[in-house]
Amino acid sequence: MNKSELIEHIAKQADISKAAAGRALEALIGGVKTTLKKNGTVSLVGFGTFSVTKRAARAGRNPRTGDTIKIKSAKVPKFRPGKALKDAVN
Repeated sequence: MNKSELIEHIAKQADISKAAAGRALEALIGGVKTTLKKNGTVSLVGFGTFSVTKRAARAGRNPRTGDTIKIKSAKVPKFRPGKALKDAVN
């Protein structure tokens, strides 16, 4: 399912227009991004939790040349699914 299919699904399920569903989805995504930028977490009960973790600096290897390169530390988004989502999939 891509973004436009998700918007169409939301519009049908909520009985709203596709434009309103698109704005709602963009608002959700924007809220999650803003919170994660501030190193916060977003918990959606029954769905899961979005958070930010730190990845340490490490040495890597350039696959083309085989040279060792330094990879900087980074903050990366993480998603941990909730129990209801896990149960729905299994």
